[in-house]
Amino acid sequence: MPDEPSAIPLADVLRAANQLVSAGLIEDCALGGALAAIYYTEPFTTCDADIIFIASDKTLSAGVPAIYSHLQSKGWRVEREHLIIKHFPVQFLAASGLTEEAVREAKPIEYEGVPAKVFRPEYIIAIAASVGRHKDLARIEQLLEQAKIDKPLLDDILHRYNLKLPTK
Repeated sequence: MPDEPSAIPLADVLRAANQLVSAGLIEDCALGGALAAIYYTEPFTTCDADIIFIASDKTLSAGVPAIYSHLQSKGWRVEREHLIIKHFPVQFLAASGLTEEAVREAKPIEYEGVPAKVFRPEYIIAIAASVGRHKDLARIEQLLEQAKIDKPLLDDILHRYNLKLPTK
């Protein structure tokens, strides 16, 4: 993902996520999903950004109402499960298990001057293997072909979470 402006307001999304951490509404977060994969591969089309967060509020709602309220006060609007910024949908998803580990182990980056974290490719692959949709299987293949993968780390994650890569 080159550090150049794009139609996706990613810097605004990352800045908002950092503000949620600063406000104490979430403990930590990282970019996950398709945009995280694009960081390591050739670009492909995606319809939203996924910010995976570790909740400060450990209740069942994981603080989601407070996150939505905070971002709406900053001009974001809600459409179904997404928050919208500059016409671009963003999902804030509470982490647990594998995704919480992925947030904690995420790679620190800077995008358009905004500090952030992005899931490491090994975690993107493991999460995709756990979900198993057609697009996830394609993402696994693309990452294995295009990204530098730490094979021992990937094998360890897959083993600890009892996951297997798809076979062709």
